[in-house]
Amino acid sequence: MGGKPDIIRAIVLIFAVGLVITGFTSLQASEDKPSAAVVKSSVAAGPMQMTKTPLTR
Repeated sequence: MGGKPDIIRAIVLIFAVGLVITGFTSLQASEDKPSAAVVKSSVAAGPMQMTKTPLTR
């Protein structure tokens, strides 16, 4: 059982590296400007929501 602490350390190290990579990725994503597709969809949805047409039944 001399090898188990090394395996546990390796698993903990991989988990910690994954957390660090996830943190940096989320910080980078929050600093990015919104893409053109997101801007277009929000602009296109605005006028459609603002028009008030009466319901015809």
